[in-house]
Amino acid sequence: MSVCVIGAGLSGLGVMRSLRSRGIEYVCLEKAPDVGGIWRQPQAGERGPGYLALHLNSAKELTAYSGFPMPDDLPLYPRHSEMAAYLRSFADWAGVSGRVETGTEVLSVRQEGDGSWSVVSRGGEGAERTRRFEHVVVATGHNTEPALPSPLPPGADSFGGKILHSLDYNDGRDFDGQRVVVVGLGASAVDIAADLSRHAGRTVLSVRRGLHIVPKQLFGLTLDQIANAPWWTRMSLEEQRRFVEQALLVARGRLADYGLPEPDHPVFASAVTISDEILSRIRHGGVIPRPAIASLSGNLVRFTDGSHEEADAIVYCTGYRMAFPFLPDGWPAGPRGSVELYKRVVAPGRPGLYFVGLVRPVGTITPLVEEQSEWVARIVAGETGLPPEDVMREEIAAHLGGIAERYGESEGSSLQVDVVPYLRQLREAG
Repeated sequence: MSVCVIGAGLSGLGVMRSLRSRGIEYVCLEKAPDVGGIWRQPQAGERGPGYLALHLNSAKELTAYSGFPMPDDLPLYPRHSEMAAYLRSFADWAGVSGRVETGTEVLSVRQEGDGSWSVVSRGGEGAERTRRFEHVVVATGHNTEPALPSPLPPGADSFGGKILHSLDYNDGRDFDGQRVVVVGLGASAVDIAADLSRHAGRTVLSVRRGLHIVPKQLFGLTLDQIANAPWWTRMSLEEQRRFVEQALLVARGRLADYGLPEPDHPVFASAVTISDEILSRIRHGGVIPRPAIASLSGNLVRFTDGSHEEADAIVYCTGYRMAFPFLPDGWPAGPRGSVELYKRVVAPGRPGLYFVGLVRPVGTITPLVEEQSEWVARIVAGETGLPPEDVMREEIAAHLGGIAERYGESEGSSLQVDVVPYLRQLREAG
């Protein structure tokens, strides 16, 4: 077999479509019982990054695969179950369903002396199987291991309620009448806080550091449309920042007016939080903002401003650590934790190993996944080649240098890309 694709979510399906279009032999190994990635987890009640309140933050027209639009009757921002159904339909339409081995967990991926890749997997019956491939494409995403603060606040060991991570959250109705503190201000934090505010007895949002909260539309345009517009891409970064910051002042005013901390950094110097709902829920009293947690005592949660709340549960929406347990330790991260991939796809010094979908775009991810998939397929088919390893490492160093200057050095920052410039880079790569 020529190629092993690991994962049958949005990225893995895109890879399979590109391979199949060139007649390249492949097999896809998927741990879950069906295709769809995180989008099918909430309805199935499976533990994962998804939850029942999950919707797309990108518009359906720009999130759909090329040549396979989403149904006209879907809303602009479909919910998880609608997205899962779309991905299942795409798998059938693209003719890739028959090459997916569901219920199959990948245990290890190792490169052999002859350059081939040995993949050990375990099927639903528990039997292990070892296969050799010329190429391996990792398309499993990066929301894998939950990250909790270390250490937790003083008194956490004796807290009288439940301490959860957003990975364990599925439905606000599970907290009917309870007092819940949500920690964080990222996408999952604001979604979960808004969801809880309709079911919990009291919902508190604890925020340590301010982030820029951006509505899904500005001036009647979706953020995806803006990110792809020529007038936007012609702007310098500073011009883009001024445009967005002025638009946000008009659209929602200062975050301090909602009881939230103002960001200590300009927009696009860190990931933004996209939400149409959280500020409204705060204005309506459904969500109560508080600063960082200082300590816990019994069911009492004390905050750094001296205020306190009684709580039955704390939900930490503090993100994930990227992990690929089937790969050797550290892959594909370097010594400082930054992802080190040529054009964010190719592992230098490991010919035949590729990563698709391991990016965080300012805009929708689907066009990037499709372009990455096409590039990988061209490489596998021998239609294009790769530069020497030292040239690839120079490109990686330049990319990480630019990222550090803009976002600072962190694992997550190294995944950030701007849609249009990145698409141009991939197309120029051959």
